[in-house]
Amino acid sequence: QVQLVESGGGLVQPGRSLRLSCAASGSIFSLNVMGWYRQAPGKQRELVADITSGGGTNYAGSVKGRFTISRDNTKNTVYLQMNSLKPEDTAVYYCNVRFRGNNYWGKGTLVTVSS
Repeated sequence: QVQLVESGGGLVQPGRSLRLSCAASGSIFSLNVMGWYRQAPGKQRELVADITSGGGTNYAGSVKGRFTISRDNTKNTVYLQMNSLKPEDTAVYYCNVRFRGNNYWGKGTLVTVSS
């Protein structure tokens, strides 16, 4: 069983920064991909960014240059540094880890960007 616990969401003004963290625990295969998805009200869940255990990254075009994903393999933790936040970044952000055909999700953390 794998558990993912997100933290770091909240209310922030446009242009400011926020950092999300997600700690994974349980039986996790060492070769995996960890990532962040988000779902805004009335919209489908979408990929924000993901990172392989080797450090390869992938970003949605809407966040490229503003968000940075990183991970600490020793802690099975993934981070999402979000800079220059915009109101359209408002969403519930979900942590994800996948390996060997398995897909695991956190419960989500709400990020609200508003003045």
